[in-house]
Amino acid sequence: MIKAILFDLDGTLLPMDQDVFVKDYFGRLAGYLAPYGFEPSQLIDTIWQGTAAMMKNDGRMTNEERFWQRFAETYGSDVREKEIYFNRYYEDIFDLVKDSCGYDPKARTTVDALRAAGYRLILATSPIFPAIATKKRIRWAGLDESDFELVTTYENCRFTKPNLGYYRDILSAAALAPEECLMVGNDATEDMVAAELGMKVFLMPRDLINRKGMDISVYPQGDFDELLQYVRII
Repeated sequence: MIKAILFDLDGTLLPMDQDVFVKDYFGRLAGYLAPYGFEPSQLIDTIWQGTAAMMKNDGRMTNEERFWQRFAETYGSDVREKEIYFNRYYEDIFDLVKDSCGYDPKARTTVDALRAAGYRLILATSPIFPAIATKKRIRWAGLDESDFELVTTYENCRFTKPNLGYYRDILSAAALAPEECLMVGNDATEDMVAAELGMKVFLMPRDLINRKGMDISVYPQGDFDELLQYVRII
């Protein structure tokens, strides 16, 4: 029996062309931080390296710690003294990036319907962003952090998708068994991998990411209306 539904955010609840989003996000971030000693091309390169470090995290530290560890290799051990400027960017500028994303009112109605039906909801978005950025993107989708009992961010996670350790940690934190969960997402690799643990999965292909060219016909899939129909029968 399904008790909890895990939702991806980017490209699932929040319509998004990832390439367009990343270009806008990085462009604004680099421009904002340049006066504080971060040369744009080096900054973007180092962020990608920090992201790769999080993707390879072995679980001995949080993703936040792993990211800044890699950042310090380029900018020095005192780089976190400048973290205040990154936070100001998220507070003051990041909302402008919303224009690079879409909006689907059915995200709100679907979340409301599932909560009303008694399902526990978890936002299982890849935890490579700080909480401040994740909360903003939740609001862009017309939702609120309080809609979910758990929201994964780089502060509270020590693995990223598609590492199964990421999903195991969610199950442990929520005291859930895999067979009690449904993972909903748009990434054929990062989201559908949850099936390997015994979770049910549902693919939302509107903003499909399928870097490995997987056969996605094997997955239940569709839009928000079809998701609600699927939940009724499983």
